[in-house]
Amino acid sequence: MFLTIIPLCLNHSQSPLQPPKINSSALRSKEVETKCDIFSGKWIPYPNGPYYSNLTCSLITDQQNCMKFGRPDTEFMKWRWKPDECELPLFDAVQFLELVRGKSIAFVGDSVGRNQMHSLLCLLASVSTLLYTSYTDFEFWNYADYNFTLAVLWSPFLVKAHDADPEGHSLNSLMSLYLDEVDESWASQIEIFDYVIISAGQWFFRPLIYYENNQAVKCHSCHIKNITAVTLYYGYRMAFRTAFQAILRLKDYKGITFLRTFSPNHFENGDWNKGGNCVRTRPFTNQEKKFDGYIKEMYLTQVEEFRTAEKHARTNGLRFGLLDTSEIMLLRADGHPNHYGHLRDKNVTVADCVHWCLPGPIDTWNEFLLYMLKTR
Repeated sequence: MFLTIIPLCLNHSQSPLQPPKINSSALRSKEVETKCDIFSGKWIPYPNGPYYSNLTCSLITDQQNCMKFGRPDTEFMKWRWKPDECELPLFDAVQFLELVRGKSIAFVGDSVGRNQMHSLLCLLASVSTLLYTSYTDFEFWNYADYNFTLAVLWSPFLVKAHDADPEGHSLNSLMSLYLDEVDESWASQIEIFDYVIISAGQWFFRPLIYYENNQAVKCHSCHIKNITAVTLYYGYRMAFRTAFQAILRLKDYKGITFLRTFSPNHFENGDWNKGGNCVRTRPFTNQEKKFDGYIKEMYLTQVEEFRTAEKHARTNGLRFGLLDTSEIMLLRADGHPNHYGHLRDKNVTVADCVHWCLPGPIDTWNEFLLYMLKTR
């Protein structure tokens, strides 16, 4: 494969949020934090603002660079998640890199997973220089000072998939999913990783034909005669079941597998392709927005498969963890680019109420990740 290796000298200016100095000798302690339910809580105002900006981090893509393209409000960057039972520590880049020294993390899934990875790159940007390597749809970032590697393995369905629309691929074209065949492009790569973060979601809303044993058995929104129509939850469940089973079958994989749960979109005033947008500038409260409907159903579907896989993992000596972000992100309709972002590789803007502005509430996911690495 053709490789491009680009050394990146990142801006070392101090970020607006400065966590307290740490004692590096305590990093490996198993008593670093007292565990609590960090996913139960509320968003609180945090006037200090974000860890970085689009001026201090050159790695923000145009699709999530809301300030570069003129977003006029900044309040969406001035909230922090406050768990009910404890404090969620600020993200400490040095501490994170010390914890993952000599290790590797892979984000497996769609562009929202890549969104989280770019958030992590920006959170680490003030600490270490890195090398970038591209393998078609895969991205690898290496922090030489820490012998630490980050990777994005693109696989929006987690299972084998290909286009089925005779008119070619588009944002809502028909695709075929082979629900009992894992996408080997990522499954064949992850044995070398110490941490694997699995996520998928928005692509399952498009028209899909479901194959099992190489036979078209069901479909979602395909409108094809003689194929049984089912809800999207069927394909979503089976895709995660197949993905987790593939991980459990790996002979040499010893890493920790995280499921990052479904990331909700916030289109209002119409669907994504019918004039919908997301113009809010403040989070919802728990009273204003309830965790129910299709978002909760997507969440429960994948978590049920996760729990089943987790039980089998214990017998294999493997560990699974849950980045339980769905309910908290349901409240953050203010955190999307809307029209303040450009499509990847295209100088155009659309109402993007799926991905998250950088900096923004998605940075909280990596605060969760650091907390979980410490407590494990």
